Amino acid sequence: MTTAQAPAAALARPRAERKAAVPLSRSPLRRGDTSRAWLFLAPFGIFYLAFLIGPTVYMIIASFFNTSMVHTDLGSFAGFANYAEMLTRPDFWSALWHTLQFTIYTTPPLVIFAFVFAVLTNRVRHGQWFYRLAFFMPYILPSATISLIWVFVFTPATGLWALVERGFGMTPGNGVLAGPNTAMIGIAIATVWWTLGFNFVLYLAGLQDIPRELYEAAAVDGASNWAQIRYITLPLLSRTTTLVILLQIIASLKIFDQVYLMTSGGPGISTQVALGLITNTAFTDNRVGAASAASVLLFIVIVAVAVIRQLLDRSAARREA
Repeated sequence: MTTAQAPAAALARPRAERKAAVPLSRSPLRRGDTSRAWLFLAPFGIFYLAFLIGPTVYMIIASFFNTSMVHTDLGSFAGFANYAEMLTRPDFWSALWHTLQFTIYTTPPLVIFAFVFAVLTNRVRHGQWFYRLAFFMPYILPSATISLIWVFVFTPATGLWALVERGFGMTPGNGVLAGPNTAMIGIAIATVWWTLGFNFVLYLAGLQDIPRELYEAAAVDGASNWAQIRYITLPLLSRTTTLVILLQIIASLKIFDQVYLMTSGGPGISTQVALGLITNTAFTDNRVGAASAASVLLFIVIVAVAVIRQLLDRSAARREA
């Protein structure tokens, strides 16, 4: 057999023989490798246990006791009395409704606008970095800065919103944040402007994973832009949309910063949310046990919403399959 015939003969052998003839270069995982991996994970694990798992366990335990800020121990055992109290308090249910109201106000626009702006930005050939920066820049600002900006915007008579009202021939009122029926809407507008960039980046990353050849082939076949979005973009971004909706619902149910800084739960209790009630109960009334019970109930609501959302997505995926 000549040298030129040797590669051909090697390729002619069965695949199993060629696979067996290839020497294995992988070495088994050594004990030292796993120890180094755990060493790298140790800082995160310590902080995770200290600032997430630990407080969560303490919250659940304290919810069954009359724990107070003025005592160093857990206090007397209360059983389910804290839960019964919270479930019968009208302000607790009002706070839950305001939290749900905020979620309804913010989730649809934060999903729809992020998708629309991401699609438009993805079609830009040059200068796409500018739109990424413009949309994501507000998201990196702290909540205190955002709240101060929008309190100034909604300031009666002198704010930017009053100038817009005068521009349309309207008489400026007492302010968006001063009205019980409009204060939550004002907080929702500020939140949409602030956090839109995060969902925008998620959608833009998903869009850039879709091959442009699919759009070019659809355009050759005569598909309009709307048809391309409907039959190519939306199906291929279904997982991204599921993730965005789930993250947005959970984030909206945990609203606290904007409400505390912009309205402090007012006017009255028209914008009092669940975390605001929990904070007041724990640090104003010094009733950590009752606040822990309310926190557990809110945690159950968030987990239930997340589970229901996942079940609905799985059932929809099964129907499509």
